[in-house]
Amino acid sequence: MLTRKLGPFDVSAIGLGCMNCSAGYGPGDDKTSAHLLNKALDAGYQFLDTASMYGDGHNETLIGNSLRDRRNEYILASKCGLIINEQGQRIPDGRPQTLKRQCDESLKRLKTDCIDLYYLHRMDNNVAIEESVGALAELVAQGKIRSIGLSEVSSATLRRAHAVHPITALQSEYSLWSRTPEAGILKVCEKLGVSFVAFSPLGRGFLSGKAQDVTHLTADDIRCNIARPRFEVDNFAQNTKLLIPFGAIAENNHCSMAQLAIAWLLAQQNSAGEKTIVPIPGTKHIDYMLENAAAEPIELDATTMHELDQLINEKTVIGTRYNESLMQSIDSERDAAQ
Repeated sequence: MLTRKLGPFDVSAIGLGCMNCSAGYGPGDDKTSAHLLNKALDAGYQFLDTASMYGDGHNETLIGNSLRDRRNEYILASKCGLIINEQGQRIPDGRPQTLKRQCDESLKRLKTDCIDLYYLHRMDNNVAIEESVGALAELVAQGKIRSIGLSEVSSATLRRAHAVHPITALQSEYSLWSRTPEAGILKVCEKLGVSFVAFSPLGRGFLSGKAQDVTHLTADDIRCNIARPRFEVDNFAQNTKLLIPFGAIAENNHCSMAQLAIAWLLAQQNSAGEKTIVPIPGTKHIDYMLENAAAEPIELDATTMHELDQLINEKTVIGTRYNESLMQSIDSERDAAQ
């Protein structure tokens, strides 16, 4: 797999989102997941993305146990700044003491002495971003992390954070059906020299064409709770109609629908004509992981890119990407609201 620059790092053009092996889409199998992680490195993935919140530490432990002898073969990203409160709710906590404690806990689970890229998972509206980033900068100085990232923040927040300490990467949801980054953060990233990492590039499985029935989804599936609107039965039935022409475009380009969606992201260019976005599709299925990796060499012409832009976007898709309360709490949505 070809590489792309991610701040000071050279990473595979497609990274691996590891959450699915522990949370979000029902239970995983540790033995299969360990095999998947190792096979991903063999297949050319050089960038792994996890978080302390994924499976309440399970995902980091899984990576630490499965890849402890291969640590020098990949760039490791993890995240801090989310906790579960006494009511069992997942909430942001950007206090310096929390971020430092979570970093120490993550290092132990990951069985490493340094995390390459450490993100603030979500901004805490009760803590100034300067205070949170200042704490992460201390972790850089201590050698516990090599660089700082932010997830789902607005352009204004990114600028404020970058003024405290250089931000290596900004991670946000970006795909054909989730275009929030196009409202401004992509341009700000380019101006500041911040790399952009796209999570959920397959629209939580929708763009792969493999999630044709939502009636079987269980309560522990992210598509049944926080990402519910687009997966409501009626909304999903309407959205699925988009997959008919989408599938035809994939067939014309001799690839699967999942590969087409990833190739569209890989083809995005900044103002200098450079292709810099790094998508991190996640899966707990080895076959899907290998299928996603095969999207890297696919080249889409201008006509195909235009067809895809017109076919699937936030005006043609029914439902928001998160439920209403979560949409209002996410800092990155401020760009789209302006």
